Amino acid sequence: MQSKQSPYLALIDIANRAKAQAAGLPGRQEVKPYWSGIGFSLLGHRFVASMEAVVELLEVPQYTFIPGAQPWVRGVANVRGRLLPLFDLAAFFGGGLRGARQRRRVLVVEHGKMYAGLIVDELHGMQHLALEYAKRAPGDLMEPFAPMVNGQFALQQERWLVFDMQALINDFQFMDAAAQ
Repeated sequence: MQSKQSPYLALIDIANRAKAQAAGLPGRQEVKPYWSGIGFSLLGHRFVASMEAVVELLEVPQYTFIPGAQPWVRGVANVRGRLLPLFDLAAFFGGGLRGARQRRRVLVVEHGKMYAGLIVDELHGMQHLALEYAKRAPGDLMEPFAPMVNGQFALQQERWLVFDMQALINDFQFMDAAAQ
C-alpha cells in the first residue's frame, strides 16, 4: 500500500531539500572607503584631481593663437560653440610638456565664470584610491606646483599627488594671462 503524505509534510520535505542544496552567503567583507579622481601626468609626476573639479576631458583641439598673452596661454578653441581658453599647465609651472603629442589631453575646469582647458602630458583615467593611503602633501615638494598640491596617496610603488584646481584658479599669476 502506498503511503500518502499530507501537503504540509510535502512542503516541509521540499524546503529541507532546498536548504540542503542552497549555497551559503558570502563572508562579510570590510568595505573600504575610496576617493575618486581624474589621474594625469605632468612634469614627470602623477596627479589626481577631484571629479567635481573636472567637467570634461578632451583631446587637444585645434586652437587659435592669442597675441599678447603669456607664453603658457596656448590659445582659444571652439568646443561645441563655446570658446575654451587653453593653458599649457607645464609651461605655467616653468617646464614643458613631455611625451608624445598624441597622448596629451585637456582637462576642462569650470568654476563660476572661469572656464578653461588645461593641457597635460597624459591622462590616466578615473582613479579610485583607498582613503587609508591618503596622506598630507609632501613637505619636501620643491616644485613650482607645490602650492597646488593639497595631499597625496602613497601606494606601494607610486605616488599620486592631489592637485587642487581651486588653488590654481585662485592663483593670481594664473588669472593674469596677459603678457607684461
